[in-house]
Amino acid sequence: MATDMQRLVGTSEDDEEMGMDVKDEDDDDDDYEENGGEQGNASVSGMVEIDGGNGIGTATDDNRFQQHQQFQEQVGTPGGGTRRSRPLEEKERTKLRERRRRAITARILAGLRRHGNYNLRVRADINDVIAALAREAGWVVLPDGTTFPSRSQVQKPAGGNSTIVTSSSSHAASQQTPSASLRGVASGYRSPLEYNACQTKSVFMPTPSPYGLSSSSRSQTSMVGDGEAQRDNRPLIGGSMDNADDKQIADLPPRLPERDLAGTPYVPVYVMLPLGVINIKCELVDPDGLLKQLKVLKSVHVDGVMVDCWWGIVEAHAPQEYNWNGYKRLFQMVRELKLKLQVVMSFHECGGNFGDDVCIPLPHWVAEIGRSNPDIFFTDREGRHNPECLSWGIDKERVLRGRTALEVYFDFMRSFRVEFDEYFEDGLISMIEVGLGPCGELRYPSCPVKHGWRYPGIGEFQCYDQYMLKSLRKAAEVRGHAIWARGPDNAGTYNSQPHETGFFCDGGDYDGFYGRFFLSWYSQVLIDHGNRVLSLAKLAFEGSCIAAKLSGIYWWYKTASHAAELTAGYYNPCNRDGYAAIMTMLKTNGINLNIPCVDLHTLNQHEGFPETFADPEGLVWQVLNAGWEVDLPVTSQNGFPCLNRVGYNKVLDNAKPMNDPDGRHFSSFTYLRLSSLLMERQNFIEFERFVKRMHGEAVLDLQV
Repeated sequence: MATDMQRLVGTSEDDEEMGMDVKDEDDDDDDYEENGGEQGNASVSGMVEIDGGNGIGTATDDNRFQQHQQFQEQVGTPGGGTRRSRPLEEKERTKLRERRRRAITARILAGLRRHGNYNLRVRADINDVIAALAREAGWVVLPDGTTFPSRSQVQKPAGGNSTIVTSSSSHAASQQTPSASLRGVASGYRSPLEYNACQTKSVFMPTPSPYGLSSSSRSQTSMVGDGEAQRDNRPLIGGSMDNADDKQIADLPPRLPERDLAGTPYVPVYVMLPLGVINIKCELVDPDGLLKQLKVLKSVHVDGVMVDCWWGIVEAHAPQEYNWNGYKRLFQMVRELKLKLQVVMSFHECGGNFGDDVCIPLPHWVAEIGRSNPDIFFTDREGRHNPECLSWGIDKERVLRGRTALEVYFDFMRSFRVEFDEYFEDGLISMIEVGLGPCGELRYPSCPVKHGWRYPGIGEFQCYDQYMLKSLRKAAEVRGHAIWARGPDNAGTYNSQPHETGFFCDGGDYDGFYGRFFLSWYSQVLIDHGNRVLSLAKLAFEGSCIAAKLSGIYWWYKTASHAAELTAGYYNPCNRDGYAAIMTMLKTNGINLNIPCVDLHTLNQHEGFPETFADPEGLVWQVLNAGWEVDLPVTSQNGFPCLNRVGYNKVLDNAKPMNDPDGRHFSSFTYLRLSSLLMERQNFIEFERFVKRMHGEAVLDLQV
């Protein structure tokens, strides 16, 4: 492999000079511009030729071609004049070189696709080829091209055959021996660009999960939402290695050895109750059936249940008139079974996302205000209002019958604290999760299904109500550029892809002066809203454990801009840590972090959407470590209905990182959600086994 890399990569000054020629003299070459205008790529590709049409690159012929061109340039300039003395001829020679380079690159790609079974993207260039070969050999390739051996590179045994070594933690890369996977995708890359050119037949995995991926795990993937939102899960790469010669990598066994978690820290397990357990009249639905299910959960030592307390149910008809009747009956039932409660203060509507099986709107009196003043809701560029939750622009505006949004939230939380005081005093309520946006998550409603969004669209910015625009104008004036008091006009639509927009494409406006200003303001509004609401929650629930939930926006994670995260309010492009400021805010308020999607595998995300560069494992790794770096207690939940051992083992991987020097682990885990499917015999047996392992108990059928 080293020899192949030496053949493919050239570093001569001639390459740099030729690249500069392209930049300076061939700007009007339309075909070249369509290929990205990457002079560096072209200059590298100029050093490669096809040997016998077999897809193997050599530099010999092209070096002779370059020397011939340089000789012509030297003798073709009378009197030793500069090359600029004959610009037309120079331009023609430059175009000829570019055509030759592109032809060489095309033949290389064709050969690799035909003979090497590389799943290279359609518009791949020679840099994609080199990066793919390097990654296959176990090297790390950074976005700027820097390449170096992985610290945890697989060591070949004396026999020359590759071995598969497993590890249980996706969070302790320096402690692990990696796995070479037949259907692998590097799940631990911190840089979102590392995978841009890496759709190869097999990719080195620095932070693997030790468990095989069964077809049953490819069922559904979480979108944004309460975890009940699902779409198809699809493997990212499905290549084979029938003709891999001496680089043959063994197939993964159906199931790899599991960690023995007996004696590990006890992680409480809760089960989320159905969305419609309390109806719109605040009545407990089917109490007898629910009681039976709770008894079954109790029998396998589940610690408790989580339930949404819906603002649209409790304060439905008039301001500050609260009806807690259904919740009182539910809480009493839970108490009698000696289970604990996690309660969500749900200030959003239910029914607008994938998987929502009930409709719970915002309070009627809020809807009435919205009819006369729709700017109390988030608004997109087209002027469409989204009644899923209140705009953060009215946090301090007295537009809700004389109250601000913050006062409305605080009054609701205080009423709950007073009404259920005995449950707090007895320790029955173990945690309060405060809803901070759509689906209870701290994010903008950038992906509303009701407005036509579908996965994997990037979503749209939600800052066009009058109150948010007023804040933007003020920020632009303070910055000294009043013209910046606007949203981006080239950010595409809900279902656009990053490369289709001028704002999110590589080198797009998101990283320009205006783009950085706008995104900083947009994300700071999110952080300020979270800070204000959580500060009030600390007052209302003094002495209680409080949590805030972030969203798992993992599609387009491996692109430079992280477009879907940007529209959701997470300013997390490849050159910036967008979650650190959020963690600092949570730490300041003493809030627990709740992260979703800890059950998802990167491998399963892209069979149907290979262009989205999604990476749930990478996102979870970043967010989890950002929280742990500031010593935040972390709780979590699954992203889609988890019914098999593969998903459970992935949760265990994240909940109890192997060989973590600080012994960190989740403070609790909430399973989404209680359903008849979970109660089926085989599914429930698997769930019971999972609970035991989360509790640090031994299981009899451990595969070692």
